Amino acid sequence: MAQNAATKTKLNLHLDAVGGMAGDMFVAAVLDAFPDLRPAMLADVSAVLPAHIGEPAIEAGQSSGLRALRFQLAWAERAQERHDHHRHGHDHQSHGHHNESKRKGEVASDYRSLRARIETAALSEGTAAHAGAILRILAEAEAHIHGTSLDDVHFHEIGDWDSLMDVVAAGSLIAALQPAEWSVSDLPRGSGLVSTQHGLLPVPAPATAAILEGFRWRDDGVAGERVTPTGGAILKHLCPPDPPRRTSLGRLIATGTGAGTRDLKALPNILRLSAFDAGAPSAQEEIEVMCFDIDDMTGEEIAISADRLRAADGVIDLSLMTVQGKKGRPATRFQLLVRPDASKQVSDLAFLETSTLGVRISLQQRRVLTRAHALREGRRIKTAQRPGGGASTKIESDELADTAGLQARRDLARRIEWDDADDD
Repeated sequence: MAQNAATKTKLNLHLDAVGGMAGDMFVAAVLDAFPDLRPAMLADVSAVLPAHIGEPAIEAGQSSGLRALRFQLAWAERAQERHDHHRHGHDHQSHGHHNESKRKGEVASDYRSLRARIETAALSEGTAAHAGAILRILAEAEAHIHGTSLDDVHFHEIGDWDSLMDVVAAGSLIAALQPAEWSVSDLPRGSGLVSTQHGLLPVPAPATAAILEGFRWRDDGVAGERVTPTGGAILKHLCPPDPPRRTSLGRLIATGTGAGTRDLKALPNILRLSAFDAGAPSAQEEIEVMCFDIDDMTGEEIAISADRLRAADGVIDLSLMTVQGKKGRPATRFQLLVRPDASKQVSDLAFLETSTLGVRISLQQRRVLTRAHALREGRRIKTAQRPGGGASTKIESDELADTAGLQARRDLARRIEWDDADDD
C-alpha cells in the first residue's frame, strides 16, 4: 500500500511483473503508490480525451484476493464489449480497419495524427515528451513488422481512445516522478496464440517481441498474453534491458499494485511497483583543473597569492601541496578548480600573482551532492543529501572562530551538527 507522495528526491522505482505488464496496469500501480499524482494525470488525459467519449476511471478491486487498483476508460455511451489489446488479455482483432474505428468513436490510428494530438494538447511539463517517446517506440515496431516507414504506420496495437489514454497517462506519471531510475523483473513469456488483424499468432505478439528484444524473460507455466505492446513500449522507454546490479536501492517509501482485467488461475494478475528514496540526486558538471608548481617564492608570498586566487571570481576551490620539483628542489603545487567560463581570467591572474611561467589546464567532470544552507543556533550550517536517503550536516568553520579553545570548538560543532531540532 502506498505510504508517501512523490518527492523531488531521486527515486529508484522497481516493477515486478507478477501477472504481466500492460499500460493500464502500469498507470494503476503508479497511482496506487503515489495517489497525489492523480489530479495532474487526470488533467493531462482530459486534455487529449474528448468529453463525449468518456472519462478515465480508477477503481479499487482485487486480483486473487490481493487489493489492487484498476485503470480504465468509462465510456460515455453504452459499455463496449470489446476493448483494445492494452486492456491486458483481450484480443487484437479490434485494431484493424480505420473506418470501423471512426464508427466507434475512436481516434485516427495513424502515427502522425496521434503524435500531433499529444503535441498540441495542453499537458503538464514533460508529459508530451514521454508520451511521444512511448508512442514512437510503438510506431517503430509497427514499421519494422510491416516493412514500412513511420509516416505510413497505422497501428494495429493502438487505436481506441482508451489505448491513447494509457500512453498519455503513463507519460504524465513518468514526468512527475523525475528524477528516477527504473528497473523491471524478468518478464513472463506466457504461451498460446493471440488473435490479431493478421490472424492467430504466438505470444508475445509481434510488436511486443520487437520492442523488448534484449530484455530477460521467464516461463512460469501460466498461459496467455502476459505483456502487451504498450506495456513493452513503456518498459523500453524507462528501463535498460540489462541494468547493472545495485547493492543499495535506498529507503522503501511506497508500494503500489495495478491489476489487469483478466484473471489468472495460478497467480494474481498484477504489476507491483516498489519505490525507494535514494536521496537527492547528485549534480554533474564540467570544471577545469588548473595546476602549476612554484619553487622560487617564499611561504609568505605563496600564502598571499593563494588568498588572492582563492577569492577570484570563477574559482571554486584552491589547494596547495608540497611536491618535489625539477632538480630535486622542493616546490609548492597550486591546484585550482575553476569554472570553464572563467579560465582566461583566472590563468591571467595566476601569471600576475605568482612567478609561474605556465599553467596546466584539464577539463574534467565532477559530481556534487545537493546541499542546503540554513541557520542553527544563529550559526551557518550546510546539509548534504547522501545516496540512500541519509544526510550529513556540517557547521561552517568561520562560525567557530569566536569560540576559544580547541575542545570547546569541537563540542560546539558536535552539538550543532547533531541537533535534531528544526533550523532557526
